[in-house]
Amino acid sequence: MRKIIYVILYMLPLMAQAQSITLEECKQKAHDNYPAVRQYDLIKLSRDYTLKNAQKAWLPQVSVSAAAATFTDVLKTSPPMRQMGLETENWMAAGSVVVNQNLYDGGQVKAQKEVASAQADVQTQQLKVSLYELNQRIEQLYFGILMLDERLRQTQLLQNDLGIARKGVESMMRGGVANQSDLDAVRVEEVKAQQAYDAQQASRTAYLHMLGIFIRQSLGEETRLAVPPVKDSQRENTRPELQYYAAQNRMIDARRRQLDTRLHPTLKAFGMGTYHTKVTDMMRNGMLAGGFTLSWNIGALYSRRNDLRLLETQRRQIDAQRETFLFNNSLLEENGSSNINILRKQIKQDEEIVNLRESIRAKSESKVRLGTESVNEMLRDINAVALARQQKALHEIELLKELYALNTLKGN
Repeated sequence: MRKIIYVILYMLPLMAQAQSITLEECKQKAHDNYPAVRQYDLIKLSRDYTLKNAQKAWLPQVSVSAAAATFTDVLKTSPPMRQMGLETENWMAAGSVVVNQNLYDGGQVKAQKEVASAQADVQTQQLKVSLYELNQRIEQLYFGILMLDERLRQTQLLQNDLGIARKGVESMMRGGVANQSDLDAVRVEEVKAQQAYDAQQASRTAYLHMLGIFIRQSLGEETRLAVPPVKDSQRENTRPELQYYAAQNRMIDARRRQLDTRLHPTLKAFGMGTYHTKVTDMMRNGMLAGGFTLSWNIGALYSRRNDLRLLETQRRQIDAQRETFLFNNSLLEENGSSNINILRKQIKQDEEIVNLRESIRAKSESKVRLGTESVNEMLRDINAVALARQQKALHEIELLKELYALNTLKGN
């Protein structure tokens, strides 16, 4: 009794080490650890910097300049003028400070901020598209492992059936009903089953390793993947690609409004202070000036028609891409729905085949014990049962995979 307790206590830590993970956990970890996720923060920072820079256009704009110049002849002075103290110099050094303050910019700053926000939205939606494609890769690995798990389970059931058959043949040998060749035939099938089990286990280890790379987690042979619940497909398509195309259209709208602002006049207030060396006694060294500047650049009218045509062309390209995506996606959805219907029919047929195969195997085992059927025929029926059970189990996993793939196609 003590030995049993010791064994249980020894096995508890090993049992606790067995990992269990779900499909949603794998998707979330893959997203969290995918290198592209870091771009979210970078896109946000870039947008914030651009918006702050645009807002600073409303701050007073100060410019400082200095210059020195020399002249060949500034002003010819007569002797009477020189007697009056009106002398001229042929060189000058000057400096000035000019302050401009926007009063009305025609909506240019606002339009610039809208374009920056729209551009950041486009980049964010594009990143979501690339991350969403990651879901399909995770699902392929996850359901691939589940299929291998089911193959391993069915192979173990086959090994159990072959073990029972071997014991039956050994019993018949002791009764003189069977011979060594019958036992060897059973042993051959057992070795083949073990080969299949080892190959399936190696494939499972490789799949777990690839999945572990995506989720940045070490997954050993003891890792168990939970079978996800059956999920019915949703009708509405919420793929991130649709949001990406919508964001691109919003970007076109923002650029269209930005074009309109170029047609508006701008109003600024200015103040200016200058100081220069004496050129003539008739000029003061310093001066202050202030006022308003109203300007309207009509150069935007020259290219406006082509600019509008360019934006419209880009919009049509976006619409064409969106329609192409929806068309291709609808074909994939139709194919997925067709596969689901076929698999559901096959599973019902698989149930009937398994029942019939098990009935045939039971009769075959009875005939072998009665000596009216060979061991090889019994082994054929045992393998047929194992194949039928495996086919049914794999169809069930395949159905679950197709249901999740269809939901992924629709954005869920």
